[in-house]
Amino acid sequence: MKKLAIACITLPLLLLSTVACNRGKAADIESETEKTKTVNADSIEKKTVLTIDTLDFNKRMVALSNNDTTGRWPVKAPYPLPGALLPYNRIIAYYGNLYSTRMGILGELPRKEMLAKLQGEVAKWQAADSTVKTIPALHYIAVTAQGAPGKNNMHRLRMPFKQIDTVISWAKPINALVFLDIQVGHSTVKAEVAELEKYLSMPNVHLGIDPEFSMKNGERPGSKIGHFTAADINDAITILADIVRKNKLTPKVLVIHRFTQGMVKNYKEIKTVPEVQIVMDMDGFGSKVLKKDSYMSYIYREPVQFAGFKLFYKNDNKKDWKMYSPEELVKFTPKPIYIQYQ
Repeated sequence: MKKLAIACITLPLLLLSTVACNRGKAADIESETEKTKTVNADSIEKKTVLTIDTLDFNKRMVALSNNDTTGRWPVKAPYPLPGALLPYNRIIAYYGNLYSTRMGILGELPRKEMLAKLQGEVAKWQAADSTVKTIPALHYIAVTAQGAPGKNNMHRLRMPFKQIDTVISWAKPINALVFLDIQVGHSTVKAEVAELEKYLSMPNVHLGIDPEFSMKNGERPGSKIGHFTAADINDAITILADIVRKNKLTPKVLVIHRFTQGMVKNYKEIKTVPEVQIVMDMDGFGSKVLKKDSYMSYIYREPVQFAGFKLFYKNDNKKDWKMYSPEELVKFTPKPIYIQYQ
């Protein structure tokens, strides 16, 4: 089996022994997702029904599938609630952690320089595909896997809330989304996502989960590549959907990193719901040939809902490799709608 050249590397964080790296009812063209709100007028209860334009949604999904003829794409799933980000926007995200200059561009560069560079990438993607609005995001690693067990023996470290607050404050001036990313170590998706509910209840905050550091059999994170089952991913979807309903929010985006076959088990059992939009993100570095092979093997051939692609400023440009350009990636089938830079 071909696989990416060390698609994610293990890096020491600048604290402890941190190890971090860098379906469901089919959609029917005549159906509509509805959201109602009650309006009282002259003591008569009336209901205003908010819906999405399903014809426009279907057209956009077909465009994202890039003329796929296999029937895999676009994926059949329930229509999202009104206000959904996808497929109306392409998200361009900078990934990292503020405690380390080695975990990604978010944390490597000073704030002003980093935000300016991110806005430059957003502009490049907008020029490459003017049919989809391009928006920025900061994708922050809020729970990092650890080589050492720690006091709770969970091999994970939760970042202080004040650091999450900082990232959220950085996002505001450029109207960027915020993603909180979780590396569970020996903990669980359910436990770690629940700890971030107050942030996920904010309209602009979304979630990322990383199977690489989910160690099911007690291994040290980084010693082997971990995995999530569909049940793990469904736990995150259930929590996010509950948050959306409870707080009357627009749909949340859930990003799942993947660069090997074994990182996601039973993908057909991942549920799709109107409250959550799922992105399977091809997370790995290497040559263009290797990266495209991984994308075709793990994203294209195992469709869940939306596709993402990760780019590495350093590790995609090593040896004689060269990082993919936006113009090249928008020719992929399906077109990635979430792009992450590390």
